[in-house]
Amino acid sequence: MIYLTLFWEFFKIGLFAIGGGPATVPFLIDLSLKFPNWFSVKELADMIAVSQSTPGPIGINMATYVGNTVASVFGGVVATLGEILPSLIIIMLISRFLIRFKQELIVQNVLLVIRPVALGLLTFAWLSIAKISLFEGSQILWINFLVFIALFILILKFKNWHPLIWIFIGAAVGIFFL
Repeated sequence: MIYLTLFWEFFKIGLFAIGGGPATVPFLIDLSLKFPNWFSVKELADMIAVSQSTPGPIGINMATYVGNTVASVFGGVVATLGEILPSLIIIMLISRFLIRFKQELIVQNVLLVIRPVALGLLTFAWLSIAKISLFEGSQILWINFLVFIALFILILKFKNWHPLIWIFIGAAVGIFFL
């Protein structure tokens, strides 16, 4: 039963999280509230940080982590399959029909509407991560906030730097100052 639940919950996330890995964050927050014994919102924030510095999308990394935590290695495999299966099915269907119908007005309108939906999901994900990282209840975590502002300014100034440099800087700041 746990395997079916893991598969179904991550299948729904994979099906409705339009916009890639970060778009899964709102769904994962909801999942953490629905199944608090699986993972906490704080664990999700930690996993997002790890996922940003490791290969693979957040949703897949989180599915593997949660499945493995809840129901061992097989649970990780089942949850990960649940996460990726909708994308595989959708891509196969789209590839068959999009080439034939891409000039159709209805197809263009659907694609036009999907863009702001994806932007909304990504914005919600960003705000959720900011809330988890910068606030504890109604208290501002000032050190985290100052680190965020400092790194944000530095990234704007040195935007040519490779993202791995920023990941290492963030890790070093976390190790030495927080």
